[in-house]
Amino acid sequence: MKLTENQVTDQNLYLNRRQFVKSLTAAGLLGTPFIANALDFSKNPDYQPRLKLTDPEHALHYNNFYELGTSKEDPFRNADKLNTDNWKVVIEGECSKPTTFDMDDLLKLEQEERIYRFRCVEGWSMVVPWIGFPLAKLLKQVQPTSKAKFVEFVSIEDSNLPGQRFRILDWPYREGLRMDEAMHPLTLMATGIYGEALPNQNGAPIRLVVPWKYGFKSSKSIVKIRLVEKQPFSSWMVATPSEYGFYSNVNPNVSHPRWSQAKERPLGSFFKQKTLMFNGYENEVAGLYKGMDLKKYF
Repeated sequence: MKLTENQVTDQNLYLNRRQFVKSLTAAGLLGTPFIANALDFSKNPDYQPRLKLTDPEHALHYNNFYELGTSKEDPFRNADKLNTDNWKVVIEGECSKPTTFDMDDLLKLEQEERIYRFRCVEGWSMVVPWIGFPLAKLLKQVQPTSKAKFVEFVSIEDSNLPGQRFRILDWPYREGLRMDEAMHPLTLMATGIYGEALPNQNGAPIRLVVPWKYGFKSSKSIVKIRLVEKQPFSSWMVATPSEYGFYSNVNPNVSHPRWSQAKERPLGSFFKQKTLMFNGYENEVAGLYKGMDLKKYF
């Protein structure tokens, strides 16, 4: 795809974004919930497209994380309510080696930076440099059996989280992928963003990133991963089944029942741009859905 000039990252900003984030933190412009905690990571050249990065001031302050509140500012404002000490991720179900991992285990996996587009179902978008590792690398360690057809992700449930005091959703938050989607090279378990550890408002200490799907598919603050034989029900499917399907692939040709998905507004911009099929990852993932009616399996 040919990129226009305004889609290309300024080279100086790209090379110095970690210093940029640290300077904002030191000046107090990012607020206390973002703690500059550098991660040890490499840059995979296969995932370093020259896309214009979203200013971290936007990406770290404009979030959907209903466990911390329903407004876009709530996750940042309530970030200190999320306790990530002694975090563990349990992997169980249809696997030969069910395992409980702590964050030290997960951070020992080789971390790499990947710059991905991110598209929210609400019609806004961003481009951010995630840090993490392929989900496939983690799942292979527990040796999925032939019965493992789907992967279910379960997020934190904690009475101290202000959003979970209300039954907006059936807590804990749950999401799911088909096994081939979960094992796809693009599917990332993210531990950081903008060169630093994930801040709480962005789903600390570990979250899912599936760049060709709407953002709500990318579960935050994951505590359990279950390998299952039958398709799981995600939280938004249960809450509003007529609006949110299991697949939720970015598709500009299929409107949300209440708004068009043909365009999106990048954070920090007043102008909209065309939404790309599969969020710009059509060449990589379209084969996963060959022969499927994407209007039916939305």
